[in-house]
Amino acid sequence: MAEILKADKALERALALLEAGEVVAIPTETVYGLAGDATNGAAVGRIFEAKGRPRFNPLIAHVADLAMAERIAAFDPLSRKLAEKFWPGPLTLVLPLRPDASIHRLVTAGLDTVALRMPKGFGGELIARLGRPLAAPSANSSGKISATTAEAVAADLGQKIPLVVDGGQTPVGLESVIVKVEDSRLKLLRPGGIAADEIEAAAGVPLVRGHNAAIVAPGMLASHYAPGAAVRLNASDVREGEALLSFGPARIDAANAVALLNLSEAGDLREAAANLFSHLQALDCSGAKTIAVAPIPHRGLGEAINDRLARAAAPRDMPLP
Repeated sequence: MAEILKADKALERALALLEAGEVVAIPTETVYGLAGDATNGAAVGRIFEAKGRPRFNPLIAHVADLAMAERIAAFDPLSRKLAEKFWPGPLTLVLPLRPDASIHRLVTAGLDTVALRMPKGFGGELIARLGRPLAAPSANSSGKISATTAEAVAADLGQKIPLVVDGGQTPVGLESVIVKVEDSRLKLLRPGGIAADEIEAAAGVPLVRGHNAAIVAPGMLASHYAPGAAVRLNASDVREGEALLSFGPARIDAANAVALLNLSEAGDLREAAANLFSHLQALDCSGAKTIAVAPIPHRGLGEAINDRLARAAAPRDMPLP
């Protein structure tokens, strides 16, 4: 079973394991990540093995600073502008991979691009001390609900990894937003922990939604972030034996509900984002075969919340249409 250490006591132990080519679950501001040395093929392979992750699905490489990022990828002016505005933070940029980059090809799934992010807090300090980027997808079995607490990581992956670093509940609660500059357009590949309108305001150009079926960045499978229970979206009622995931002060008759949780009683989308995965996990453990989800607005972070819920409700292991 994995050792669990508080973040203020875990740095040296985590460094030793990473230097040895092992994987470590670490807190970030978004969700917990399953981290391994991104330059070490054996370590990256252990990430895939622990998660049971499809090999065609690339990983995000996490960096300590912009200088480290520039050794890995080529920045266009707009991508640099976004990095300077939102890093460290929940923004991932998909950029051309430099031919001499030390990133292992397993990280990029053989693509000529790489997804880069600069995390805050423990993750950033760990990468700076290691001196090399970390590949770190969410610390959960592939396709399942992302973990926002150390306890959730241990319950899922504790038998497969040596260490879980406990940094408490993650403050953002959603994975990073992923964008890519392509033909002078800014494309949204995955909504996430920064609202699209904030990115558009910083970039000065609109975000283009929609993409082809190719997997060009992490988190692009149609089925992802899924509980064991089925998920029924935009519910206006609760059927016999269902659990209810509610939102806001408006009430759905929950007399039939096996369990009930509200993402945000006040209708606060930031609070709802932080609670999404932990509430899904709790309702999944209620014994209900289906989780009914109340409608959630698509404005601001609601776009990312609805994206995750749509993937949780989708048929398993299918690419996006």
